[in-house]
Amino acid sequence: MASREASRLTTSHTLVVDADAAGRRLDAYVAAGGLGLSRSQARHLIDAAAVRVDGVVRKPGYVVRVGERIAVDITPPPPARAEPEDLPLEVLYEDELVIAINKAPGMVVHPAPGRWQGTLVNALLHRWGRLPASDDARPGIVHRLDRDTSGVMVIARTLAALEHLARQFHDRTVAKRYLAVVRGVVRRDELVIDAPIGRHPTERKKMSTRARRGRAALTRVRVLERFAGATLVEAAPETGRTHQIRVHLAARGHPIVGDAVYGGARGGKDATAAIDRQALHAASLAVTHPQTGGRLQLVAPLWPDMAHLLVSLRTAPS
Repeated sequence: MASREASRLTTSHTLVVDADAAGRRLDAYVAAGGLGLSRSQARHLIDAAAVRVDGVVRKPGYVVRVGERIAVDITPPPPARAEPEDLPLEVLYEDELVIAINKAPGMVVHPAPGRWQGTLVNALLHRWGRLPASDDARPGIVHRLDRDTSGVMVIARTLAALEHLARQFHDRTVAKRYLAVVRGVVRRDELVIDAPIGRHPTERKKMSTRARRGRAALTRVRVLERFAGATLVEAAPETGRTHQIRVHLAARGHPIVGDAVYGGARGGKDATAAIDRQALHAASLAVTHPQTGGRLQLVAPLWPDMAHLLVSLRTAPS
């Protein structure tokens, strides 16, 4: 049972310990209290005297009892503000409203706690200066790619362009095509993977097609080339769920080569060892230009590591 009283900066929550929760450690109880806190975040708040048990500051290991009222004060961190940084960018297209780049593998899209530099946003600000945003840490950003996924991204240079492009992604009128090298030989030439995706029930950093509350997700897959023990496919996601292509392909028994999260990374010295990240590349993106109304087709060439992987697979003994 919880009640909440919000002030301008700090939000105060009250949790009342019931019989089912009695006997738990204080840090574990607070983390499980529906406040969006991890165990370490709960422990930090307790150590900072931002958690009180019936008005008394306790240790993280304190054992809670039935009926105790746990007050939790949460003060959000100051908003992140990205700073310009001179980083290399491969620009595919540029005009007064829209930028398109070929994101490098290993580059995070925007700053976040623990990573304030070295991101795409830092590079964009250095090259183009101020960009529109409702979030200071994500100026110009309309969509994202995972850190180890390379390929085309479109960025807005004005607020009107940002809203126009964001609406296209929301309405699913953007045509997206990815190239992926997956483990195993995909027998069928074409697949339609229609499986809801949600948070993994036990591994919170993963997504899963077996989640209790998955959201609709559909990916169309077409085989482009088969190798010994691997397949090059084109994947066209019609929805935009987190890790969608990676999760869908893994669920079909064909995880992406190099994907350590969803089962595609393996040891050994076969041809797939030629790449040390997930072999997933956003090859093309088609959007409607915010001003002209024409269709803007953006194509990103493969980065060298994925091109080298394909050469290794094509020349490997069968």
